[in-house]
Amino acid sequence: MKKLILLFALACFSVTIAQKTEGELIKVTSDAETKAKDTTNIGWKRGGNFTFLFNQSAFNNEWLGGGTSSVAGNLGINYDFNYKTTRTIWDNKIIAAYGLTKQKDKEMSKTDDRLEFTSLYGTKASGYWFYSGFLNFKTQMDSGFDVKTNTRISHFFSPAYLQVGPGMLWKKSELLKVNIAPATSRLIYVHKHFTEFGPSFGVEQGKNTRFEFGAALNAYYKFTLFENVTMENILNLYSNYLDIPQNVDVDYQMNVVMKINKFMSANIAFQAIYDDNSIKAVQVREVFGLGINYGF
Repeated sequence: MKKLILLFALACFSVTIAQKTEGELIKVTSDAETKAKDTTNIGWKRGGNFTFLFNQSAFNNEWLGGGTSSVAGNLGINYDFNYKTTRTIWDNKIIAAYGLTKQKDKEMSKTDDRLEFTSLYGTKASGYWFYSGFLNFKTQMDSGFDVKTNTRISHFFSPAYLQVGPGMLWKKSELLKVNIAPATSRLIYVHKHFTEFGPSFGVEQGKNTRFEFGAALNAYYKFTLFENVTMENILNLYSNYLDIPQNVDVDYQMNVVMKINKFMSANIAFQAIYDDNSIKAVQVREVFGLGINYGF
């Protein structure tokens, strides 16, 4: 009888040890899977696109349908370099574009010109939320002229916009994120020769800077519209607490890439801006073309 009791006790002990060992194994496996998931894409991730679009039309003197011969070209760079750890993210984006067009019997003119850098840093809060800080800088690379008077109204670093502020970032993935910054400073700079006779880009006459303090919302969403067709959406909103806060500045950009093969694509770039300090109207820019697209 004692032997039976001893054997039963040993069996129960063995089962207990086995269950404990199995439970520990499951926990270790689960922890390992969680850690592997958390460390996915840790470190630097870089990528972007270089595009060259070319448009051309020609008519001889006998063409009765009317038309003007022209040639146009656009260069563009959209590049991301992001860093990630288990607790922090640091997203950086550079957008640069420049285009020229030449029509018969007319001077060459600019069709596109922008240079923009955005940096967004976040520390894990909870779930998809991060404590964040962001910086956005944008300007242009070449002179701009009034089409009616042919006078120069802008050039490199004039105007230049700088936004900086803390906030909260909601980031579900590299393709979808929204940053809310309720205490954002914005500085607008123009050269004094553009404000000599009146205001320019919101900067008062005789000055070369304008300081604003308000709230900013920046949203990014990129998705596949159809097979080999992607759409990138960038929305920037800003309300200046110091001057008519209900008049929200809007800057929306849409970039569509329709991939034909590894190097050829059709591209659409659309931008709409509303800033009543610059002009009380919606500014619209659209560029479409077929050209070379190179991913790097």
